Parts: sequence; structure tokens; C-alpha cells
Amino acid sequence: MFGRKSTPQPRSGGSSQTLTFIASGAQIHGDLKAKGPVRVDGIIIGSLLVDGDLEIAPGGKIEGEEVRARNILVNGEVRAKIIADGKLTLTKRARLEGDVVAKALDIEAGAAFVGRSVTGDGKTLPPNAHATTPKGKPPAKED
Repeated sequence: MFGRKSTPQPRSGGSSQTLTFIASGAQIHGDLKAKGPVRVDGIIIGSLLVDGDLEIAPGGKIEGEEVRARNILVNGEVRAKIIADGKLTLTKRARLEGDVVAKALDIEAGAAFVGRSVTGDGKTLPPNAHATTPKGKPPAKED
């Protein structure tokens, strides 16, 4: 009708999923689980577990125990452990305080990151790679 072609609708079981959006000014206190892509412009106090990609906008803030998603783009502030099954990107506006486990990590100049990171599949690191040595002393050589 009216000369427009109909837009094909996704079939059930398709890869297209609806965006979960936490708007600016919204606050969630508690853990949140979501399927599909998620964008956070508001504040989440609690863990966020996403079965899909996650974007934290410049005004967005997450403070909790854990943030987990496939690919994560941080433009805002996160105070939590981050686990990315794919890539974690910290833009120049990002502020991250917490440890990171990700397949890939991209940190732009200007981003703030306080924590430890493990990238790749985690199997490539030697068993003592996370061990710390006293300041000023080189690690002991193995024979």
C-alpha cells in the first residue's frame, strides 16, 4: 500500500535481536542479565551479564562485581571485573578500575585503566606469569 515495499521481518531463531537500552538518568540496583546487544547510558550498581555485545556510553557507569559480554566498548566508567569473550575496547574517554580477561584488548590514548589484564586464550602464559617480585629485584633465573 502507498507504493512502499514491505520490509522482511526476521524469522524466529534469526540472529537479529532487540537492543536493551539503559537510558541516561536511569539507575538499576541489582544484577542484570540480558540477551542481545546492550547499551548503558545510565547507572548500574551490580553485575551485568550480557549474551551479546555491550556498549557503555560516555555518561554510562557500572559499579559491581562482574561485567561479562561478547564484545565490550567502554566510553564511560566501569568499576568491576570485566570478562569479554571477544574484544574489549577502551576509548579515550573510558575509565576502568578492575581486572580484565579478554581475547583481545584495545586501549586508546587517554583512557584510564587501573587493574590487571589477561588477553588471548589464557593458555599461552607461563604458570608464574602473574607472580610479583619485590621492587628493584629482577625475577630469579631458572636453570
